[in-house]
Amino acid sequence: MEPVRVAVQAADSIMHAGLTSFLCARTELAVVEPDELTERDVLVIQADRMTVQLAAELRGAGPRARAAKVLVTGELRENDILTAVECRVVAVLSRAATSGQQLVDAVLSVVPDCGLLPTELVGRLCDSVRRLPDARPVSPAAESAGLTAREVDVLRLMAEGCDTAEIAHKLCYSERTVKNTVYGLTTRLNLRNRPHAVAYAMRAGAI
Repeated sequence: MEPVRVAVQAADSIMHAGLTSFLCARTELAVVEPDELTERDVLVIQADRMTVQLAAELRGAGPRARAAKVLVTGELRENDILTAVECRVVAVLSRAATSGQQLVDAVLSVVPDCGLLPTELVGRLCDSVRRLPDARPVSPAAESAGLTAREVDVLRLMAEGCDTAEIAHKLCYSERTVKNTVYGLTTRLNLRNRPHAVAYAMRAGAI
């Protein structure tokens, strides 16, 4: 069996060196540079927590976006769960409670597309999905205006002066999802721009 190709991205150089050295010693793994990754490879990410900046890096174009990811972190907040999954994070490990063998097992689990979300995170992920705006019924005013629940939430935050990044953070979406939502509603309803879309929703009583 061919070794699993894996790259390392860490919050600091010491952690990066330690993880790289450990993984290089394992015969079932082949350590490569992040820029050499393909969608069949694995990226091990060590980070204190899932930040907006880290999520943007992992979603961006290029090898890092395509590779499956194992996240070793000290904290994963509820709002970060969907973001992590959206970034192709398939395994989440606690930095404080993870052994070297557990890290290797997590990397190897990616190959058959198993994934290792801890049990408690699976439950929290399901809860988060159930609370997605699109899962809620729209108000009569929004329905008559032709707006979905997601569009109403985005427009409401736009009306409050939030920019794309702030809306994405508050709703646990990617910035791309926010932009696509705005583009979709303005195109469908023949609205000129964001202010026009907010004005339209306000006049309709949807926000």
